Amino acid sequence: MISFPFPVPVDRPLEALCLGAHADDIEIGCGGTLLTLLGMVPVRVRWVVFSGEGKRADEAARGAERFLGAAAESTVQMHDFPDGYMPAIRAELKDAVKAIAAGYERGSGPDLVFTHDEADLHQDHALLGALTRETFRDHLVLGYEIPKVDGGLRSPNVYVPLEDSTAHEKVGLLLGAFPSQRSKHWFDPETFLGLMRLRGVECASPGRYAEGFHARKVVLGG
Repeated sequence: MISFPFPVPVDRPLEALCLGAHADDIEIGCGGTLLTLLGMVPVRVRWVVFSGEGKRADEAARGAERFLGAAAESTVQMHDFPDGYMPAIRAELKDAVKAIAAGYERGSGPDLVFTHDEADLHQDHALLGALTRETFRDHLVLGYEIPKVDGGLRSPNVYVPLEDSTAHEKVGLLLGAFPSQRSKHWFDPETFLGLMRLRGVECASPGRYAEGFHARKVVLGG
């Protein structure tokens, strides 16, 4: 198995853009990877949640705060697009994603973009993943996975090994930030640890756990 390092700049913090359709998506999909990165190098994070209001918006803000405590710099943005209806307002959502891209200096942009896997069976997830790839065509885009009742998980082609402590820290932060979700039968430590453990098996992670991602295109030696 071949391993490659993260694309870490030598003269500035690593720029990471995290996009989530709903409150808790970013934390579930790439929380362990973010904690790992923040413990390795200075990271500037832009964190955007597209659907959330009221209690869910408060939880999303709390989740971002908990996970980004070690960031060199962070910006958190909340939208209130309707949960479950994003395909009906595709143009508005695309404009929002394009506005995020326009916020970066001309000719630059994030070193890493975390978003949904565009093959996700949740309609909001799939659309945001597709719009991200349409907009950030010259960037490393990693589509994360979200366990759900609909199923649809597929084999990742990118893995980030996690330490045992990092996997458990992710789950602790996640459960603490989103108390409104604890009544759901799938929102528990076994679900999140189980998926990370399976991905750890698949990539032979020394720490036993990993997060999996889907990358459509990766250029080597460029």
